[in-house]
Amino acid sequence: MKKRRSSTDNKDDTSKQKKSRIGGQKQKKPCVLEEDDSVFGQLLRAAGVSLRQGSMPNEIAVDQTVFQMRLRKGLRKHPRYPNIVQEFITGLESYMEDQEKFKNCLLPCALLSAEGESSAVNSYQESLIKLLLGIEMLQSPVINTLFEKLPEFMFEGAGEEGLNIPRIIINQFKWLDRVTDSKDLASKLMQLVAVAPVEIQRDIITSLPEILEDTQHNDIAKELNSLLQKNTQLTVPILDALSSLNLSSDLLAEVRQAVMATLSAVELEDLPVVVKFILHAISGAEAVEVVSDLRKKLELESCVLPPPLQASQSRAKSRGKGGSSLNSAASSSQDCVSLVLDAIKSAVRFQKAISEAWIKAIENIDSVAEHKVIDLLVLFILHTTNSNHSRRGAERVLRNKVRGGHIRESLLQAAFRGHTTVIRAYFPSIISLAQSLLRSPDPSVVTFGSQMYKHAFTSFDPYCQQEVVGSLVTHVCSGYAGEVDVSLEVLSELVTQSPADMALYAVFVKGILDYMDNLTPSQIRKLFYILSTLAFSRGTEGSHIQDDMHIVIRKQLSSTVSKYKRIGIIGAVMVVGSMGTRRSKPEGVSSEAVPLPKETYRQVTALLGLVRSCSECSPEAAALYYDELANLVQTGDLDPQVHEWIGISVLEDFQEDFVVDLGPEIKGTFPLPAKAMYNLDEEESQGGIAINLLPLLAEDLQKGAQLSRPAQGDKRRVSPLCLGSFFRLLRLCQEEQNQGDLVEIDALLGCPLIVTDLDVVEKMDCLSKPEKEFLCTLLFHAINWIREVVNAFCRQQDPEMKSKVMIRLQNITYLQSVLERCLAATPAYAPPLANFDCETAEGAVPASAAPPAKKEKKGRAGQKRKVDKNSSGDSSQLEEGAEAEESQQEKESPEKEKEKEEGKAGVSLVSYRPYFRELDIDVLSVLQCGLLTRSLLDSEDHTKVSEVVQLGPSELVFLLEDLSRKLEFSLAASNAKRMPFLKVKADKNVGFSHLQQKSPSEIASCCIQLLPALCNHLENTHNFFQVLLLENNGVVDAPGVDMKEYQLMSTCYQLLLHILLTTFSWSGFSQHENRKLLKSALAILAGRLKEKENEVDLGMEELVRQSFGYLLNFHSTIPGCSPALSLTQLLIVVADQGPDSQYREKIASLSRGFLCQEWILPSGEREKGNKHNEMLQSLLSIYLEHTDDVLKAIEEIAGVGFPELISTTKDGCSRTFPTLTRQTFLVFYRVVMGVLEKSVRRIAAGKQMDSSEAQSEKLLTWNLAVRDFHILVNLVKVFDSRPVLGVCLRYGRLFVEAFLKLAMPLLDYSFKKHKEDVQSLLKTFQQSTRQLHYMCGHTKIRQDTGLTNHVPLLKKTLEQFVYRVKAMLILNNCQEAFWVGNLKNRNLKGEEILSQQTEDSEKGEDDEASQLPEEESEREDEDNEDKSDSEVRNGVREEEEVEEDEEESTDDSD
Repeated sequence: MKKRRSSTDNKDDTSKQKKSRIGGQKQKKPCVLEEDDSVFGQLLRAAGVSLRQGSMPNEIAVDQTVFQMRLRKGLRKHPRYPNIVQEFITGLESYMEDQEKFKNCLLPCALLSAEGESSAVNSYQESLIKLLLGIEMLQSPVINTLFEKLPEFMFEGAGEEGLNIPRIIINQFKWLDRVTDSKDLASKLMQLVAVAPVEIQRDIITSLPEILEDTQHNDIAKELNSLLQKNTQLTVPILDALSSLNLSSDLLAEVRQAVMATLSAVELEDLPVVVKFILHAISGAEAVEVVSDLRKKLELESCVLPPPLQASQSRAKSRGKGGSSLNSAASSSQDCVSLVLDAIKSAVRFQKAISEAWIKAIENIDSVAEHKVIDLLVLFILHTTNSNHSRRGAERVLRNKVRGGHIRESLLQAAFRGHTTVIRAYFPSIISLAQSLLRSPDPSVVTFGSQMYKHAFTSFDPYCQQEVVGSLVTHVCSGYAGEVDVSLEVLSELVTQSPADMALYAVFVKGILDYMDNLTPSQIRKLFYILSTLAFSRGTEGSHIQDDMHIVIRKQLSSTVSKYKRIGIIGAVMVVGSMGTRRSKPEGVSSEAVPLPKETYRQVTALLGLVRSCSECSPEAAALYYDELANLVQTGDLDPQVHEWIGISVLEDFQEDFVVDLGPEIKGTFPLPAKAMYNLDEEESQGGIAINLLPLLAEDLQKGAQLSRPAQGDKRRVSPLCLGSFFRLLRLCQEEQNQGDLVEIDALLGCPLIVTDLDVVEKMDCLSKPEKEFLCTLLFHAINWIREVVNAFCRQQDPEMKSKVMIRLQNITYLQSVLERCLAATPAYAPPLANFDCETAEGAVPASAAPPAKKEKKGRAGQKRKVDKNSSGDSSQLEEGAEAEESQQEKESPEKEKEKEEGKAGVSLVSYRPYFRELDIDVLSVLQCGLLTRSLLDSEDHTKVSEVVQLGPSELVFLLEDLSRKLEFSLAASNAKRMPFLKVKADKNVGFSHLQQKSPSEIASCCIQLLPALCNHLENTHNFFQVLLLENNGVVDAPGVDMKEYQLMSTCYQLLLHILLTTFSWSGFSQHENRKLLKSALAILAGRLKEKENEVDLGMEELVRQSFGYLLNFHSTIPGCSPALSLTQLLIVVADQGPDSQYREKIASLSRGFLCQEWILPSGEREKGNKHNEMLQSLLSIYLEHTDDVLKAIEEIAGVGFPELISTTKDGCSRTFPTLTRQTFLVFYRVVMGVLEKSVRRIAAGKQMDSSEAQSEKLLTWNLAVRDFHILVNLVKVFDSRPVLGVCLRYGRLFVEAFLKLAMPLLDYSFKKHKEDVQSLLKTFQQSTRQLHYMCGHTKIRQDTGLTNHVPLLKKTLEQFVYRVKAMLILNNCQEAFWVGNLKNRNLKGEEILSQQTEDSEKGEDDEASQLPEEESEREDEDNEDKSDSEVRNGVREEEEVEEDEEESTDDSD
């Protein structure tokens, strides 16, 4: 017992110390009792409470419940009851007049132990006031007393002891077991709120849920809602209180709406509470609407410091303490954003409806401008939650939005730039999403994923950086070409932008060396660039990587396998680029470069010597070495010593290997007679130089045959394969040494080539197969030599050189036409390689080259037109394209026979593009040249004969095709390019290796510099066709038209428009840094109008207006459907830069004009074929998308165009729409049906609260749509081909579904007011559904699985329609108009399907009667005919006799 007591005593001591903080008492006994002889004091003492003086807490000797019971009993049994109650309250009031005593009454009592000491060992003791409030007869007067007392302390802050008296008084009302007059208490509290200071107001409001009973919650919520509108300072406490109140759903929605209205004015620090309340207790039905409204009004962009302040903040951070205020402002705003996102995260995690609503709200945004940073952040949140559904949903929405171009990189940049600390919390989701996006087949999605990686690396801490690098390395090692390319590109950019940060993770990147077998040469080049930059840019820090790289490179160079030798060559040259780079002195020392250290110079030269010795025995390896070294000279900033070493032997070796003195005779025996051709320096015909092509080729073929038999020799082998590569290296070295001047090698521009007389082409049939192949190889080498010559001299400013370059272009186009004919006569020929950094197998035959008879090319004249079609870029596949082809094969067979006959003249070089040397983008500057004069004789002859040289149509087409391909590769809209599901053997990057060294913005800038020249050519082409039309009175196929010239100019027109379209469609123009570039491009187009002579800096809107007007002027001379589509798309792209509404009408009018134009070729035939159909589909889609009234436009096509076509002959066309023929009917039908279905889905669903006018307007719209649908469905009776049936079944079901979802609610509410309109609508629609029934029966007879797949879903939808009409009748008390009927199965022509006829059905037909309103009774006989006996079941009909037939399987169940 003693031990226990001592233990208790110790606890008592401890508890006293704790209690002293509340009551302020430390002494054991010196507590002075308050001698109060009043009724108040006596009753309290009798009940068990002793009042104390000073700062000592009042003591209670009994349990709290016992005290209340004793006091209640003492009051009730007192002789003066009930007056004693008032006396007791009077005593309490007089006692509390002393502030110290009042505080004691508000503070917890101390429990008096058996020994007479105050103790707090047992449970917490309430204050005297709280105990008195628990006694019902005392509660109201005590409350009144407290409310009278509270104003005395209202404007006092916390006292010396830290006590806030008003707050303690309010706390007395919390958690009372029972409130006798809750309404009165609520009223008093709200009155107090009206006059109290803000701090007390907050205390009262936040305490309301703990004070009031549930019956008062709705009333108090209304008062709080009105208070919220008046005082925004109380937003947080009011919303806290409202969140805890038990409110009705209607009141909660009303309050939420009021809060939403004030959202934009809420203080930043209050925003998290507001968002939390708005997302509080949302039902599934209203979730999407609430979340969409919240998303619209939540402006997180306003929480970010402006860019100038951000810059000053970063400077302040670097200086230290100076920016503390800015830092605190930024951090507080980010804290608030973080809390907002936490509120959203909490709501999303615990309420599935909110999660789905956020996904739906973001999905519903269809404009780039409407998307906000909050969309990205919420998608990250949804992906973070554990629910698989929300993770998949977030990933799907993000992918679709990026693919559609709605969420762009600028939004991602804004999110990372403004909310770095907030986004850091979602890093795992960011990495996971980036990984998923990078594996997408869509390049736009892949690019977005790569941007996520880059921003994550540059914005986050080292741990995140390590994870980013590790993830990218995993992508590189995955083996999928798309992932590898993008990942290496990201790593390359990170190494360039943040070399110090990336150096920490070099060991991760080094691991990729073990996976090089799966990498392409371009990928290997990027990898070695990354590794060599990390290894050699930071001195000795990367020595461990340097050793590994040297080992790998030497091992690969010594390999006899060409694949591994190629890796070694590329790696060695990239290492040379990093080791031998020019070094500059620190700032302020000197502008001169620091010389390369001797040891480094020795290592560089030794490595170059090793590569040269390892590659000289293989022409392909040597050519690759020259090409890689040339790229390094051109792009790398090499040290002058290294440049000099490279350039020492290049000139001598080239002269020795490839250049010979031109004598009167060429000695030697060759497969074909040798002759010097294409000499531009006629005055030096004797004693000049020539390129020794044919003899070298003959010698190389002999050596190659010899080397293939015995073991490989070590002797250096001179091959024409190296000619282009070697000359490129020579030219670049000369440019570097002479500051761009090529005067030392200018003789190579005009010198002849030793080839053969091309008259031999006429005798191709007489040549043997080796001779034919030799001639083809000779022509390839000759063309590639001239292409490299043009590359070299295109930038020279001397007029004489410019004219020679122009003539060399003419040589190329002529030689290409000769080569086409030679290739046609040489099947299964494998061209020599020209690009050596690709995976193309040596000796491979181009896929489309054999057999040549199947090529769809038409000789020299027709070839350009075919190239035009190929150069128009990738086009989307039609859904039923295969079916359309199948239906038109028979009609096109005569044309194919004709093409086969004409194809014997030559094959297209499109499939041979990888075997030509790449043209530099600088060559396109030739487009800017006008007329050039060239002297034919030397001035010493004292004669001045000159020749005018200009760009002809063939040369123009050649250059424009090249430019178009380059832009397609670099700038093409990512939506048009998709990675193939299966890996294609052909490397699409072949022929673009030089172009890949330039960024898309540089390519766009080059193209904009060419824009004035392109506009000149466009105007000249326009003038050509204008004059042609004027001369021939608008007749294209007039007798005097030159077919070849017409086709070339038409191709030019198409290419020019396509180039402008590709340029202005570049997605990079949406980025802020490229807006100036876009503005300059539009200024060039606007300047062509010459509206204003004075140069004024016009705004973007005015530039768009003038550019649109300039381009619109070309529509009158468009020669074909392909340029018409390009012009229309170009105008749309330009119009998108300005207010869209201004140009929609013009674009619709233009596209309609093109549809109403008959496209006739000079041969007199109408344009046709799959390409033509695709272009018509695009034009028609554009027209219907931009027209003001889609339904009227569809009605014109369906009600005017199609009937006109039906009434014409087999080869005829519609008069209104000449492009509508029987061959193009499917295209028109598919587009019109699809657009009709989409347009009705945009009609708002009917609501009960709609006005009568609104209902009438919607009914009118639906009437028009149903009428169009009826016409289109009935066209199947005439055009009953399989593709047409498929389109009708598919879109028919979708239309009926839209009708059920959107039109039937409208009919429910408007049936009584607009009965006739509803009847008319359903009558027309019933005729369409009947035809759909007939189509279902027809497909069953045909037994075509492709069509019958549509039938079950369609019949289900039609059955739903019947029962939905029944529900509408019951809703409007018209169920007696509902009738059961029997239906017959019929075919498309309405004939009964006899195989299913039964006697029972005939009887059923006689017994049928219709219950119709009087105005429709005349249709009874017609409808009786349509009742089916085939499948006897419940058909349901109302006024319009809506009918339904089900499948046979339902007979048994019925």
